[in-house]
Amino acid sequence: MPSQPSPVESPRRAQIRREAARLFAARGFLGVGVDEIGKAVGISGPGLYRHFAGKDAMLADLLIGISQRLLTEGRRRVDAAPDAPTALDALLDGHIDFALEESALITLHDRELLHLPEAERHQVRSLQRQYVELWVTVAGEAFPGLGEDARACVHAVFGLLNSTPHSAAAGGDQADPAMAALLHRLALGALAAAAGGAAAGGAAAGDRPGGAG
Repeated sequence: MPSQPSPVESPRRAQIRREAARLFAARGFLGVGVDEIGKAVGISGPGLYRHFAGKDAMLADLLIGISQRLLTEGRRRVDAAPDAPTALDALLDGHIDFALEESALITLHDRELLHLPEAERHQVRSLQRQYVELWVTVAGEAFPGLGEDARACVHAVFGLLNSTPHSAAAGGDQADPAMAALLHRLALGALAAAAGGAAAGGAAAGDRPGGAG
């Protein structure tokens, strides 16, 4: 069973992944058949097996793949940042892009993680823990006032950023850059408030380069 997207992926495989994510999120993993996914991408159900071993493999590919992607991209952004406040802005931008563009995967994770076999579920959890620890380190350095509450605050920020499926259901326009700016501003504001009102780097979040104004 593949653990993450292939380094070089065919357009057809990417299309199958997108449609599977959409259908699983809308109808539930158990409520969607292979034939239905095939129809959505214009090939026969059995034709899907040239790209995935089966429906279980699609789910594992989606959930493990996005966890790995977030971790890899998060590390890249942190490594490229000159300081903790800039790294935090970069982490926020990356996660917000994911939350706005891939809201179906957020729904899929919340509802369907239990359908993964134990080994794959453990892999997802391991990747997620590493991603959380990356954020905890950066947030703690950007907002020293968080102290021992940094981990709880990071989880709260994830809850805020991952609320995009509900925003869509309420009629929000996820493609609007204003939504990305709003989420960025709310997340920084929440961290600053939890740290006692001291913004990262000693400057107001909206006044920092890269900050949402």
